[in-house]
Amino acid sequence: MGCGSWTRDSYVSYSTTKGMSVSTDGMISGSYSNQDMFKARNIDSALDPKNVIRECCDTEEHPNTIPVILALDVTGSMGQAAVEVAKKLNVIMTKLYEKVTDVEFLIMGIGDLACDSCPIQASQFESDIRIAEQLDKIYFEFGGGGNSYESYTAAWYFGSRHTKLDCLNRGRKGIIITMGDEQLNPYLPLKGYRSGLIEATGDNLQADVETKDLYNEASQKFNIYHLDVNHGHRWDEEEIEKSYKKYLDDTHFRRVTMDSITNEIVDIIVSEAENNVTDAVTTPSNSEGITW
Repeated sequence: MGCGSWTRDSYVSYSTTKGMSVSTDGMISGSYSNQDMFKARNIDSALDPKNVIRECCDTEEHPNTIPVILALDVTGSMGQAAVEVAKKLNVIMTKLYEKVTDVEFLIMGIGDLACDSCPIQASQFESDIRIAEQLDKIYFEFGGGGNSYESYTAAWYFGSRHTKLDCLNRGRKGIIITMGDEQLNPYLPLKGYRSGLIEATGDNLQADVETKDLYNEASQKFNIYHLDVNHGHRWDEEEIEKSYKKYLDDTHFRRVTMDSITNEIVDIIVSEAENNVTDAVTTPSNSEGITW
């Protein structure tokens, strides 16, 4: 996986097969609801996270891969944010390829491990039109629970335990970008009402996964970002920021609007790529890390 490169022509051709047109500025034209853009009604087998390892490998074509996990909140309140990413995916990739030619995306869908049937979805790492194809396969369960948070750290867990990154051999980390509108979850439950971490991943675990321990492990392998999407009044806005600021500074926790999401994604990746300071990677890519 991860061969090929993004081109506008391939994106225009792919969009045409879906009955959509691309405007001169590179975006999908027209207005679409989440149901119009994302038609999956269950998890696609290609995105099933159970018992899999996703690899981001250096190749002759892409010798300096930059692995990016882009994790979308697929619960009820976040559908339109994903639409904005989908509509502007070509803009994101075109801007990136002006400065970064070896970026590879793994698209994730994140729900609530305590309540949802399909709380984790994870594609392969890809660098060409297959990014768009896999984004379109994301299933919006429109679930979530009444607990003031979703399972955002499932992206940290999957990145830490279910990926193999060649960039670590070059002393560089991958990038995790989560997007959501609720507080950071304090833990990942082993078992939930419909799923849970064991059921979703197939991993043999003995206890719930605490966020503090998980951050310490995942940050050895990835630089972690969160885009807090403000799309209306929220009574717990201060609590949202407080929950993330336990781990992420102002550079890594960013408040965004529907209009600024895509520019922030580009800024994060380009800034990481242009950072010539070698990351201190202390955990080998195949390390078992913490055992829960």
